[in-house]
Amino acid sequence: MSSIKEIGRLVNGLSLIAKESTRHLDSDLQSLLKKAFLSATDLSGLTSGKLRSFTPSHSNSNSNSSPAAEAEAQLPQSPHSDHFPQLPSPPDATGSHADPHLDVNVDLDIAANKSKDAQPDQTAPRRRPRERRVPSTPFSRALGFAGLGAGLAWGSLQESAKRLVFGTPLSQSDKSPISPFLSEKNAQRLALALCRMRGAALKLGQMLSIQDESLVPAPILAALDIVRQGADVMPKNQLNQVLSAELGPEWLSNLTSFDYEPMAAASIGQVHRAVTKSGMDVAMKIQYPGVADSIESDIENVKLLLDYTNLIPKGLYLDRAMKVAKEELSRECDYELEATNQKRFRELLSNRPGFYVPLVVDGISSKRVLTTELVSGIPIDRVALLSQETRNYVGKKLLELTLNELFLFRFMQTDPNWSNFLYDEATKTINLIDFGAARDFSKSFVDDYLRMVLACANGDRDGVIEMSRRLGFLTGMESEVMVEAHVQAGFVVGLPFSTSGGYDFSSTNITQSISNLGATMLKHRLTPPPDEAYSLHRKLSGAFLACIKLGATVPCRELLLQVYEHYQFGEEGSEMVSSASF
Repeated sequence: MSSIKEIGRLVNGLSLIAKESTRHLDSDLQSLLKKAFLSATDLSGLTSGKLRSFTPSHSNSNSNSSPAAEAEAQLPQSPHSDHFPQLPSPPDATGSHADPHLDVNVDLDIAANKSKDAQPDQTAPRRRPRERRVPSTPFSRALGFAGLGAGLAWGSLQESAKRLVFGTPLSQSDKSPISPFLSEKNAQRLALALCRMRGAALKLGQMLSIQDESLVPAPILAALDIVRQGADVMPKNQLNQVLSAELGPEWLSNLTSFDYEPMAAASIGQVHRAVTKSGMDVAMKIQYPGVADSIESDIENVKLLLDYTNLIPKGLYLDRAMKVAKEELSRECDYELEATNQKRFRELLSNRPGFYVPLVVDGISSKRVLTTELVSGIPIDRVALLSQETRNYVGKKLLELTLNELFLFRFMQTDPNWSNFLYDEATKTINLIDFGAARDFSKSFVDDYLRMVLACANGDRDGVIEMSRRLGFLTGMESEVMVEAHVQAGFVVGLPFSTSGGYDFSSTNITQSISNLGATMLKHRLTPPPDEAYSLHRKLSGAFLACIKLGATVPCRELLLQVYEHYQFGEEGSEMVSSASF
């Protein structure tokens, strides 16, 4: 009976999507119906697209460009971070290769691997990218969700029939029955449809994919590992249409070579290597058509599916998380804003040894195309193969950067993708890329947050509770169980800052401790965290996970006290910080 009710809810949700899509039937009905049929069959899995076979790079000229920096293993990002930075439990296998200039989510390989020369699991299932046109109109994208919904409903019916014969499987964690929605085939349908749709839908799938079983059921997590391997790629004719629309029909005249083989494809766009007329090697990030205009409808349709499948626990406050996700994705889709962010960071870090922000090439950039200097280096997971001295140095620089971004600049790049931090061993410099997720923080928020971090580091229970109420993490009406879990989570996160001398991240169990406390907080909390916490805690957890991956020993307390000793609380000094402040 429960499975019939669940299917009924999904069918109701599917009908709402279908009603929404019919609003766009305003011209050439026959053509639209043809596209609708093709989109629905494709996204429900009946058609499979053209398999993309990546070959050695070749450009449209004989010019020789320097090879792109190889990168892999992005640190995940989640809009569902809890009251304190939530450190997700790592999967067992490393992920696929990705270019450092894009936001492809791939697997982590941390806590369990103490050996620094651990190799990726070659037996892990891999998804080969396919070449497909991006659904670029609200109508085609709505039909994509309708096809997904129909596929999930059919899969649920199949699973329910199977259980009548073979019985109902139980979850490993609490031995409760697993919903027929969460079958292996349905999970695969969801992941593959997100890869085909791209845009905000895929971005949300990537965000969900890094949660542990206390938040998202294991069958869904297993299939969403596919999502982290990247999206399908645009065919050449669609790519040319985007470039001509953004840069003009003669866009190739600005270049001596352009490689049509993408270095990587992600949720919002794909990146290509090129060489400018001046001889500069550049990375061109090209946004998928229609992605920016479909953010709101995509998120609403994903939310509808999540609501009807009961996939997300109530303690995550899905409405608030979706609101924040819309705002963040809107900023990330504005490449002109990203270019401004990158220039701002380049100025802020211009006098900071150990960091470099590449140039933006304005003449070959627009709102949907961003061209930047191509920089080299190895991502964080590759640094883990270097000497202990190097790992300690990089871990210290990453934590130093994170603290300065929040407490000095009050302007933070909040995407902790490992491939956004490329280490050049020859110059001992970290090249920083991808600033679409950068944001400002208010002086009042940063003041109280610094006080709370110090309270967490010093084991000050009353201070943690007071600052948590001022910041909006607690209402003052919580149960003692919730308050205690919240305080203990704060102490766990504050542990690296609690004692002088180097903190050894290779021996920490922070991830497991936070995961255990997170389940209690999800059950008992009365309010969602403040909007600032979603992106902030994503970045802070990213800094910790990077240090764990490196097995670095970092003088965390000394770095924090150095910031605190020079910090000015209150309104004074609230103007924008520039590099001259150093």
